[in-house]
Order: sequence, then C-alpha cells, then structure tokens
Amino acid sequence: MRFLSILLLIAGAAIGIFYPWAMTNFSGRAVGTYRVYEGGQFRPVTVQLAPGDAPVRVLVDLTARAERIVSQQRTVLTLTAATNGRTVLASTLQFNHVDNPRQASPQLPDKIFRDEAGLIATVSPGAYVFTVGPGDADDIPMRAVDLVLRSGVGEIDGRARPIGFSLMAVGLIGFLLSLRSGGGRPENPNSQPPPPRWGRGPT
Repeated sequence: MRFLSILLLIAGAAIGIFYPWAMTNFSGRAVGTYRVYEGGQFRPVTVQLAPGDAPVRVLVDLTARAERIVSQQRTVLTLTAATNGRTVLASTLQFNHVDNPRQASPQLPDKIFRDEAGLIATVSPGAYVFTVGPGDADDIPMRAVDLVLRSGVGEIDGRARPIGFSLMAVGLIGFLLSLRSGGGRPENPNSQPPPPRWGRGPT
C-alpha cells in the first residue's frame, strides 16, 4: 500500500504541477522578450504578429529585490493587448503564487517572478500593442519588468490540475494510513509458547 501511495503522489505531482508548468514555460516557440519597465518608467511595446503565431501565450517576468511577492490579493501589474484599436487581452497580475523565483544574477539579490497574463487564441496579421502598468499593490521593490511572448503554444487541459491534486490527496492519505498500520512494534518471537514436539516427552 505504501508503494502504491507513493506512486499516486508522484503521478499527481506530474499531472497537476509539472505538466501545467512545462506547458506554460516551454511549449511552442519564443517570439521575443521585451523590456516594458526600467528606471521607474513603463513603456508600451509593439510586436508584429501573424496568424501562424496563434495561439500566443503572454507571460510577464517581474524582477524585484524580494524573496517573494506579498500582494495581499491586490494587483501588482495590469496588462492589455490591442490591435487595430480593439482590446484582445486584459489581465491583472499578482505574482503571489510564485514560490520558486529565478535568480537574476549570482552577484545580485534580485529575483525574477513569472506570471501568466493569458492566451491570445486567434491572431490577426498586424501590430499588437502591449501596455503594462502598475496595479494597486504598494511597496513592491520592482527593478524591471519584461514581456515574454511564446507562439504556437499548447493549451493546458483544464482537467489536469484537479485530477493531479486529487491523486496527490489520495496518495498522501494512503501513505499516512500505511504509516499508522505499520507503526506498531514487531512481534517478539520469544513471546509465544514453543510449538509442541512430536514423540515421547520426558518421563
């Protein structure tokens, strides 16, 4: 039972955690990375996209001097994407779920936090203007903000996370139960009376 529970934990983590993370960060091909905030100023960027780029995943990398972002459910950044005067994506970013940020440089204490702004499913040929701005969260020590675009990405199956977390829960419960059932002291073989011997006993 313990071995099966460990297998369920591993399978649940692969489906619910690793698969969405890999699809978000590595599926498709890179369109480019664009600096949208530096030196205390935000600036919009214009990117030429083609129908063959669809779908386009929009990611934002926030470089900050912090171990984690504590936004108290408030918005750290806002993002909009527009083409031909039409908004195709509007998103708010909080970054408070990023538990393992990347190190910006071995010589600097800054960390890079990534959040997903959304997916542009259908792309019309032309210029797309991406505008990133501040939210209502205070005291976020931002150093830089980069817009990251990936094209031709795979869409994450919405069932993956619930299934993965359910498997992890079942595996954890099974593992804990196996510890309880196997936690007693091993039986001392000398505590039992010896088995009867055949033949004549002592007279």
